[in-house]
This record gives sequence, C-alpha cells and structure tokens, in this order.
Amino acid sequence: MPERNETTPGPGIDEREREILTAVVETFISTGEPVGSRTLSRLNREGLSPASIRNVMADLTDAGLLQQPHTSAGRVPTAAAYRYYVEQLSGTAHLSPANEAMIQDCLQGISDVEEFMERTSHVLSLISHSVGIAVASGASKSALQHVYFSRLAEQKVLAVVVTRSGLVRDRVLRLDISQADLDLAARYINENFRGWTMETMRGEIARRLEQERSEYDRLMNSIQRLYAGGALATEGPAQTVYVEGAANLAASEEDRQRLQELLKTLEEKQKLVDLLSAYLDAKQEAVRVVIGLDEALPSMRNFVLIGAPARVGDEVRGSMAVIGPTRIDYQHAMTAVSYIAQLFDKLLNESRE
Repeated sequence: MPERNETTPGPGIDEREREILTAVVETFISTGEPVGSRTLSRLNREGLSPASIRNVMADLTDAGLLQQPHTSAGRVPTAAAYRYYVEQLSGTAHLSPANEAMIQDCLQGISDVEEFMERTSHVLSLISHSVGIAVASGASKSALQHVYFSRLAEQKVLAVVVTRSGLVRDRVLRLDISQADLDLAARYINENFRGWTMETMRGEIARRLEQERSEYDRLMNSIQRLYAGGALATEGPAQTVYVEGAANLAASEEDRQRLQELLKTLEEKQKLVDLLSAYLDAKQEAVRVVIGLDEALPSMRNFVLIGAPARVGDEVRGSMAVIGPTRIDYQHAMTAVSYIAQLFDKLLNESRE
C-alpha cells in the first residue's frame, strides 16, 4: 500500500510557522487564489506585519511546504503542506451540527445496505462539494441470517434468504419437495451455517453433498435439489458502486480539466473499486486521507481520497469515500466520512437485533 502520501514534512516547524501555514492552507481552500502576506497580516492574531509574514512564508517555501506560482503572486500549499494540515486536524476536527442534521435526515432508519450506500454517496457529495463514492459488497460476501423455504404449489417452492446486512433475496423455484422436507432442509442450513458468508456456505454445502449423502440421504437430496435449483444463489454484481457529485468539480477551468480526467475513471466502476481497495485497509479504525492518487491511477495525481471501510461489527460490508481536488474542505469531508461509517455500524447492527 502506498505510504508516501502520509509522511510528515521533513523539516520541523515552530508554532508561528504552523499558524501561518494553517492560515495559508485554509485561505487557499476557501478562495482558490494564491495567498499574499497582506491578506495573512489582516487575519493574524499576533498582529504581525506583512514583512514578518513574508519572511515566514519564505522559510516555509524553502521547507517545501509552500510554492509561488508566479514571481509577483502569493503562495499556495504543496502536497506536503496539505498532509501536514491533515495531521493537525486528525483527532481534533468535529462534525458541524448542520452536517450532522443533514446526515441524520438522509440516513436515519435505513436497514438495507444498498439503500444506505446509495444515500451515502449523495450526502457525501453535498457536504464535501466533491464526489461521493460508496461501494457495497455483493451478497456473495454477506453473512447468512436465516433461510426459509415454502411450498407454494405443485412444482413451486419459494426460497427466501436473509443476510445479516439486512438484504432479503427471494425466488420461486420449479421444484416438487414436500413442506416437511423443506422445513428439515431450512433447519439444517440455519443451524449449521448462520453467520457464514454466502460464498463460503455454498462451497461447504457442495462438499457435504459429496461426503454426507449416504448418511442423510433424504435430507441431503432435498438440499441438493434446492442448491442446484438456485435457492442459495446471489444476484447482481459482486460489488455495487454508487457515485454522485462529479459536476461539483466544474467550478473553475482548472477543475473542469480535472473533471475530464475523473470522468474517465468514473466510467469504469471497477477502477473505483480497485482505487478504494488500494488505499483503504479493512483493518483501519480511522478515516484515511490520501493526497495524490497517482500510485494507484496515474490520471488521479491531482486528487485526494478521504475514506473509510463500512463495517457491521467486525464484518466489512463495503467502503465509502470522498474524492476531490487537493483544495478540498478536509475537515467537513473527514468528519462526515467518520460519522457515516459509525452510523452504518450502529444502524445495521440494530437491524440485525
């Protein structure tokens, strides 16, 4: 996994330099314009003169934290400056009441993973003014809660599979099995495989069909017919990707050029899945911020990823992230991703009880 995006700037900086650097970063994020010493002088709490601030900015430039686009222009942050800024925010940023209310209104009460993820991409795009992305793991990765089989009529069986993530899959099969045998098969699956992922369960059932048929001939015959008929199959792609907010990047000419690069990536959803997989570790506890995504996708070198895995207990159900330009509101994006990840765990856990 790429690590260079999270290193601390080489030279240490003192308190005054930290304050000036933070002011440059936040002002540039707000305005998009190079920041001059006169602007910072008006904002500085110590009442430093423009000349004193220019000297500090020159030192920060020598340290690789600021750069000057043109000789007569102000300074703009480098990637290293953004990384330093994010490190200062980590653990101290708080979700605003307005953003918390927006998230609660959008997500409260949802117990379906796919609906939660679809709405997550929407609300993240609204809060970050960038691109919100959510990836829901497919049913093949979902843990079984229980199955239910019901004989509807001759040659018709209803198979219902409920996963711990809240997804319910049902299908009608053309099978002629008595209700007693269906109940026996359902009881066997529920007692032996509750909590197993669908993919692992199907593999184990296939193995047992070969080894245990002679011992439980009638039971295993029913399970074999249900299995072969597709009762335990899953539908849809392995992962569902929700993306919203690409138009948010079209605010300026520079952003429109970046938007074209991003749209090429968004058109291929698998690239987004690979991108999130490259940078988001299922074991991570905190939100991860990656500045410069070119090690995973060269075309994404001017973008930032702020993301986290989506868990229900210890089980990863997907991932969520914001992708935007380096001049993004880091605090809003980081706190929103963190809060939604916690809400996902809380709401989906409640739906399983």
